[in-house]
Formats: sequence, structure tokens, C-alpha cells
Amino acid sequence: MKAESIQRIKERLAAATGDELEELLAVYEKDERSGVKKLTERRRKEIQKEKEEDERLFAMLSYEREYAQYRYICGIDEAGRGPLAGPVVAGAVILPKGCTIRYLNDSKQLSEKKREQLFDEIMEKAEAVGVGMVSPARIDEINILQATYEAMRMAIGDLGVVPDILLNDAVKIPRVEIRQVPIIKGDAKSLSIAAASVIAKVTRDRLMTEYDRLMPEYGFAAHKGYGSAMHIEMLKKYGPSPIHRKTFIKNFM
Repeated sequence: MKAESIQRIKERLAAATGDELEELLAVYEKDERSGVKKLTERRRKEIQKEKEEDERLFAMLSYEREYAQYRYICGIDEAGRGPLAGPVVAGAVILPKGCTIRYLNDSKQLSEKKREQLFDEIMEKAEAVGVGMVSPARIDEINILQATYEAMRMAIGDLGVVPDILLNDAVKIPRVEIRQVPIIKGDAKSLSIAAASVIAKVTRDRLMTEYDRLMPEYGFAAHKGYGSAMHIEMLKKYGPSPIHRKTFIKNFM
């Protein structure tokens, strides 16, 4: 009897799940061919990775479970507190109960490509998404902390529904009547906050890429306004642009 082809085994292992997959692996792990051994070893590693991701997601939903009595649980986070140029942006996201988005994490832990993919998935699955943005001029006027709070209030107002509770990344937002739960490093501990982190980061990065097209000499697409050596060099060469934060660049001018 002719042995099953390695290509056919690969297809069957890729398509199978659960008990069927375990049964197939038990059979194919007895196959002495090196190509089959590599396939089964790789599939075992994939299963382990998926299990670890399931465990990570379960942990990332611990706050959502703790406050499950609330209908609308909203994660809040910001992007762009530290840059020398561009706005500060806040994201607010309400995910459906029990929603899981695989590999969603603190936006700083994700590649740009992964953030873009997750942005689309969040926008598709979320019950509500809000964005708030505060300009460099406003940052100079009221300081970055107050501007961050203002952006967060704007993001909450942009949701279209009123949240019942806010899960915030570390801060408590002034002048907000909704119950708030500040969580240190919340973007790595709450899926809702991680979603808000991605929304804020991708929104801001896309805007900075647009600014790069208008003012290519500063390289905004590369550094997104942060104080890289190249950015500081271009700032000194060309002087400040309309989107530079005057209170942030005075030490470089």
C-alpha cells in the first residue's frame, strides 16, 4: 500500500482541530519519514503556541470579568505624550462581552504591520470606538498632561454610547463622572485598554505619515515626531514646523 504523501499529510494537519487533530498526530508521529516528523513537530509547536495565547488572552480579560456586571466596559489609552511634534491622541474602545482578539497586546509590543491588522479587526468587532486628538498648540497652552486628559475626554465623547465603567492605563481622568479604574501598565493587562492603545497609536502614526508628505524634510514618517537623532538634526537645520511643540523643543533650538 502506497504511503500517504507528505503534502496530503500537511493539508490534513492544517485543516484538523481538536480531537481529530490529536488523533492524526498520534498516527503520523509513528511515521518514520523525516518530512512527516518535521510536520508533526511543527504542528505540536503551533498547538502549544495557541494554548499559550489562549492563556494570555484569558489573563488579559481578568478586569473585564471582574467588572462583568457593567454593560459597557470601556478601555482608554493614549499615544504621543513624549514626541517633539504632532498631537496627542487618545483611544476609547468598548468590546463586546467575551470578545477575544488573538495577539492583541500593548501597541508598543507589536510591529507596525501587526498593529495595522489589529486596528482593522478592532474596528470590525468593537461595539464602539472613540478617538480624541489635541493639537501641538493646545499642548503648549495647557501642558501635555492636561492635553492628554482632554484627548481622553474627547475620545469618550466620540464613542456614541455612554460607558458604564472606564478601564484606564494608569491615570484617573479629571472631570469625568463615569466610574474609573486606573490600572498600572493596563495596556498589557486589559484587552480593552490594549485595543484603545492600538487605536490611538495607529491613528496617530497615520497622521504623522500624512504630515511627512507635506513636510518631508523632517522625516515624520520614520520617527513619528519622537526625538530621534535624525529628527533633532533636521529640526536644527530647518527650524520648527507648524506641528512642533514649542514647549518641547526649546532645549534644541
